[in-house]
Amino acid sequence: MLQSRLFLLVFLFFQATGLLAAQDPAVRNEISARVERIGTTAGLEIQGAAISSVIVIPALYQERDYSPLWTNQHPIRQLLDAIRSIGADGLDPTDYHLAALEQLQQQTGSKASPAQLADFDILLTDSLVRLGYHLMIGKVDPVALDQNWNMDKTVGDLDAVLAMANAVTNGSVDQLIDSLRPQAPIYAQMKTALARYQRMAAAGGWQSLAEGPAIKSDMSDPRVPALRERLAASGEFTGADRQSSIYDESLEQAVRLFQRRHGLEDDGIIGKDTLQALNVPVEQRIDQLRVNLERARWILRDLPDDYVLVDIAGFHVSLVRDSNVVWETRAQVGKPYRTTPVFRSEITYMDMNPTWTVPPTILRKDVLPAIKRDPEYLQKKNMRVLDKQGNTIDPASVDWSLYPAAGFPYLIRQDPGPANALGRIKFMFPNKHLVYLHDTPSKSLFDRTERAFSSGCIRIDKPYEFAELLLDDPQQWGPDEILKAIDNKKTRSVSLPQPITVLLLYWTVDFDADGNVVFKQDIYERDAPIVAGLQKPFRFRDRPVVSGVE
Repeated sequence: MLQSRLFLLVFLFFQATGLLAAQDPAVRNEISARVERIGTTAGLEIQGAAISSVIVIPALYQERDYSPLWTNQHPIRQLLDAIRSIGADGLDPTDYHLAALEQLQQQTGSKASPAQLADFDILLTDSLVRLGYHLMIGKVDPVALDQNWNMDKTVGDLDAVLAMANAVTNGSVDQLIDSLRPQAPIYAQMKTALARYQRMAAAGGWQSLAEGPAIKSDMSDPRVPALRERLAASGEFTGADRQSSIYDESLEQAVRLFQRRHGLEDDGIIGKDTLQALNVPVEQRIDQLRVNLERARWILRDLPDDYVLVDIAGFHVSLVRDSNVVWETRAQVGKPYRTTPVFRSEITYMDMNPTWTVPPTILRKDVLPAIKRDPEYLQKKNMRVLDKQGNTIDPASVDWSLYPAAGFPYLIRQDPGPANALGRIKFMFPNKHLVYLHDTPSKSLFDRTERAFSSGCIRIDKPYEFAELLLDDPQQWGPDEILKAIDNKKTRSVSLPQPITVLLLYWTVDFDADGNVVFKQDIYERDAPIVAGLQKPFRFRDRPVVSGVE
């Protein structure tokens, strides 16, 4: 009872202090003087912390006639608690002035000067703006990493950003911050996984296993006890016996589980790839989760209800209807030196029995050298040489020794058929990369665990099923009708009844049906630049953050 009364007295004291500060002309004058320095060459620093928000803060305080915003202790505590716990999102509390805020908080008691109150108020506002910016669109600018990025986001227009100040006056800063995070379930799953791996790191992580020959079922190996400890640390092995050097069935099952959770073939053999995955330190797995939380902040906002998702690093394609996965298939993607790009577009039509006009890069690097090596290459591949007007040219009339050194004045086109590089059907969406989803004659490659085999396009395993779902017309385009249209060998374009968004995305973290985290191979080595960006000091990106404001 006594504690409750003391808390009430302290609360009323701070409330009264806040109201007095809000009414104090001296505090408003101090805020006004500081706001005038924001955006100047000198800029504004408070307690050694740079004020970065040169658009929102001046607009906000001008709208309030320079009266303080943070006049209630409750939203202040909410913001500070959010900053202290932001590591759960893979972000860094130092980006949001934590040390300076805690120092100023100690100074803003009953004897705080107007200057101290003004400093604290502006620094709190800048911290909230920084935090909202990172949660809504990410810390690392994806355009700085990939000039082809076309899924740009802003934090909204200035009016929408200024309206967030209502959360401060209403005491609902915690709810505001939570609403700014991506709401997709996978974001919460990644946060849960990150917390788990952070606990593993705090417990000491795990030791690396020594190199050596492959370990197989029922073998004895001096590294097996260390293997047991390693898998126990990450939760795959739950047995009590940690000392046996026999690679027994229970340990093999734990290894198979580990392999499935790391995108490896689950053969139960400790070979080179499995040993390499086992020896990835816990800190690197934490970084992998932080990277994919950042990717989620780039992408998982304002998604349509229906879309096609190409999971590049997972070699997988899914069809999402009403925000639920209704169909999925295996995929083959670009080789590491011919990477599948990340972008967003719309599938508008499909070509049945497509021809394939060899793209410039493949023509120069693959096809022209192959023709020089084998004069019968074109015939074997069912290809024709065409001039720019589409007329067929006799291959014997071409001096192939000139190419690819000289500019090739013709096109090479592969006719429809089972051996066509695009298979029997392709799914078209406008993009400058000339990348599409399509069938393939290389069916056996779908049985591989890692499937980076193409020249950039996405080959899919069940293209006829995909066509049926996209056309969504059982009467005209049921399975039999699709087969008939393909079997007649005539090239035909069929428009979708409704264009559907297609997202080509790169994730190196996913979750299995039981909610366990799955770490994928970073086949294109795209994680490291994001880790580096997350470790850099705070700065706004060079492009507009607030829409409509340069």
